[in-house]
Amino acid sequence: MIDSNLNDHMTSALQIRIAELEDAERITRVINSAFRRAEEFFIDGDRIDVESVRNFLTTGHFLLAERKDVLMGCVYVEPRGNRAYLGLLAVDPAGQNLGLGSLLMNAAEDYCRGLSCRFIDIYVVNLREDLPGFYQRRGYVKTGTAPFPADLKTKLPVNFIEMTKPLRENNE
Repeated sequence: MIDSNLNDHMTSALQIRIAELEDAERITRVINSAFRRAEEFFIDGDRIDVESVRNFLTTGHFLLAERKDVLMGCVYVEPRGNRAYLGLLAVDPAGQNLGLGSLLMNAAEDYCRGLSCRFIDIYVVNLREDLPGFYQRRGYVKTGTAPFPADLKTKLPVNFIEMTKPLRENNE
């Protein structure tokens, strides 16, 4: 069990910033490291490559959580009119279970509010049974399903659960 004072110390030393193109390799490493650990039971290999991260950087933004120039985690947000898409939430395995995922989610939701987005949408892998509850506790509701990318070969049948959350002002 991790002491809550340690959690506060770890998260208070973090800086959240918007990624630049030169961050693509570090982002790729963090995503693959985090996803490999969580998804190795149904997928072999990497979840993403550097070129894909660079492509994401042309359509949206990665928010990075860094401590002393060490990338601890990231999340991707893409504005889509009055909606935003959020994905690829990843925390380096060494920093997991310290509240960094929630900190990144808060930052992403605030960022999207600042862009005047009214809703935020996510896709959750159906085989990751812990995730729907995590997002439901944050106010997300299930809205449907979507196919898993065909180019990612899986050991088990898999799809996405679509979820959405209305974004209200922090004081509402």
